[in-house]
Amino acid sequence: MKKSPTFGQSILELIDVLSASNALEEQVKRAGDAILQSLQQGCKLLTCGNGGSAADALHLAEELVGRYKMERRGLPAICFNADVTAITCIGNDYGYDHIFERQVEALGKPGDVLVGFTTSGNSPNIISAFNRAKAAGIITIFLGGKDGGAAKGLCDHEIIIPSFTTARIQEVHTVILHQWLEEIDITDWNNIKI
Repeated sequence: MKKSPTFGQSILELIDVLSASNALEEQVKRAGDAILQSLQQGCKLLTCGNGGSAADALHLAEELVGRYKMERRGLPAICFNADVTAITCIGNDYGYDHIFERQVEALGKPGDVLVGFTTSGNSPNIISAFNRAKAAGIITIFLGGKDGGAAKGLCDHEIIIPSFTTARIQEVHTVILHQWLEEIDITDWNNIKI
């Protein structure tokens, strides 16, 4: 019978992945700058993911609409995972692979940013959303892992975590979205007309 890693082993693995992810600093900054510039221009952030990545997508969007640390105006962000009626309607009528693509079509505008979370890079519904977003002039950011999967090379920005362990990939995704939120928080939103 296979044994699960101890807590200590998981921590050590995470430290290794975090250390290796230092090499992604420039990609993280460029993607974060794209989000910030889009919001400053009055556009919005769109997010999506499946399973644990859906939770990451919700996390990023809610911190913008609410707040992260500092008091500032609410910022426009929509997580496509949040509307169960839309997901089930689209899934029933068009199929699960289209649940995010259809929402991009309905809610996205040129200049918006779509952040898609998929640890494998192989989620058909995320790939379809990226393709629809690109065609609509929406900036795309892929947060992935492993070898990047089928999503590798599709987006304006991609951050592929150097790990094949889903949990470690998602943990580093959380560090990245928190980094983006730090930068957004320190922006003076009072002097920006949106």
